Amino acid sequence: MAEQLPIAVLVSGEGTNLQALLDRVHGREARVVAVASSRAGARALERARAADVPCAAFELAEYDGRGARDAAIAAWLEEHGARFVVLAGYMALLGPELLDRFPWAVINVHPSLLPAFPGLDGVGDALAYGVKVFGVTVHFVDAGVDSGPVILQRALELPDARDAEEVRAALRPLEHDLLTDAVRLAAEGRLRVSAENERRIQVDVPLDTLPG
Repeated sequence: MAEQLPIAVLVSGEGTNLQALLDRVHGREARVVAVASSRAGARALERARAADVPCAAFELAEYDGRGARDAAIAAWLEEHGARFVVLAGYMALLGPELLDRFPWAVINVHPSLLPAFPGLDGVGDALAYGVKVFGVTVHFVDAGVDSGPVILQRALELPDARDAEEVRAALRPLEHDLLTDAVRLAAEGRLRVSAENERRIQVDVPLDTLPG
């Protein structure tokens, strides 16, 4: 078997995207070596413990600001051998204290077709705007708010949608698919930054050949 990419997952809540990673890529293309949460009570931590994955909470109140917390998380992830970081419902911005230690190795899943509707309430903002097509984006993380280069996107027509939770539920399977696909691509070394435009991420394998 090829070497498994050691990944860390950052979480804040229920952890359904973490569970998708544990079910679909953990022990296969990748290995989840650490799960860090911004909240001690996050259900995602229970999922990590059930899978015997090291996990810890890093609540902001315990640190002297966001930068100090990011540095502590980064050090803990490195101690556990992580080489790639996946944000799976992590509800906090990351600064250079972490991003600079994992260059081009931090990705996020967001419930909109970026660059439309970035931020904490992408679904609510899309509903308020009256869109008929929603979607999911997996992107590299930079210092901005959901502003990093796009890796994968998929759209879903919901012309009659009125309720945010209904939309989130409809998008969740897309999140699981795209996030696990992106991790597989990273593990297999199939993500490339375009030489002409560093915002363009090239995938050197047809997506319909990916498992799952």
